[in-house]
This record gives sequence, structure tokens and C-alpha cells, in this order.
Amino acid sequence: MILACSAGGFKILFNMLSVLPSNLPIGILVVIHRNARYETNVEESIMAKSHIKVKVAEEKEQIRPGTAYFAPAGYHLLVEPDRSLSLDISEPVNFCRPSIDVTMQSAADIYGPGTLAVLLSGANQDGAQGMRAVQHAAGLCIVQHPEQAEIKTMPEAAIKLGAADLVLNNEELITFSQQLDNYLRGDQSWRN
Repeated sequence: MILACSAGGFKILFNMLSVLPSNLPIGILVVIHRNARYETNVEESIMAKSHIKVKVAEEKEQIRPGTAYFAPAGYHLLVEPDRSLSLDISEPVNFCRPSIDVTMQSAADIYGPGTLAVLLSGANQDGAQGMRAVQHAAGLCIVQHPEQAEIKTMPEAAIKLGAADLVLNNEELITFSQQLDNYLRGDQSWRN
């Protein structure tokens, strides 16, 4: 699963991660646009409230269940064929490094129909092409409802591209996170 946001997305991202079950059978890749020149304590803030492990992704680290891996500022986060993580300092994409598009495209190439991508608030169009790549791999693309996003540019870009399978309001995003293991087992009761 990839959770991604930029400006205005931290609060809903925090709320989604804090309700994930401790026995989550998958790893989570988290991409937040942030400037490498400034230190943040995003991971520590989330770790204090989360039931899963939260950490900054490291080069060649294996993706483990029940862990959220945050893309470090200044690096693209990629998934390798052996399902390990790779950090890349190639050119920014959509003026961003880490780029949401890069991570989503990489994950879609490896996980195919098992890819789940969630795109939240943000001020540019990063993520729309990544969501399209997830769709083409037959994965599931969920977008925060633009009217509930603090900055709607990013969710709207994915919707306009036709790369949103579901558009959920904030309450529905929280419910989805709480019942993620139901979704992974094919149970759609979280939609009720």
C-alpha cells in the first residue's frame, strides 16, 4: 500500500496511520513532499500514536508486514523486484523528490493487481500518473475527496485523469484504514 500526500495532507495521513491494526499483513510506503533542508519529526509524531512500526526507509531494506516506511526527504523511494526498497537521487519529478509518481509506478510494476494506492491533499499534480500506473496494473486507486482536502490540486488531478477508482471523504478514509485487513481478505463490508 502506498499512502501519499503533500501540502495539507499530514492530518488525514496521521489519522489513517494511527488506526491501522497492529497485525497488518502488509507494509506501507509513505511519500510526503518535504524539503531535505529542513528536519521534521513526522515519523516520531506518527509513531507515538500508531499501532504499527513507523520508520524512515533505508537502502536495500526488505519490506515487512506491519511497518510504514517513509520516503526520506531528498530521495525517490522505489520497490525492487525482490521487494526490497531502493533510494534514488535522480532528477525531481513534478519538482518533487521524493516523487509520489515514482513510488507508485515502481510499486505497480512489482505488485501488479495487489497494489493499493491512496492519494491525499497536495498542491501539485504529483501522484496522478502514478495512480494511472496502479490502475493499469489492475490495482486499486483511492483519492481523498477534493472538497475535504485542504489543498485539492493533487486529488483533482488524479480524478481528471480518470485515475481514481474510489473518491472517499475523510471519515470513509479512516474507516477504510481501520478495516484494511478486511479489504485485503476480499471483504467489502468497510463500504457499508
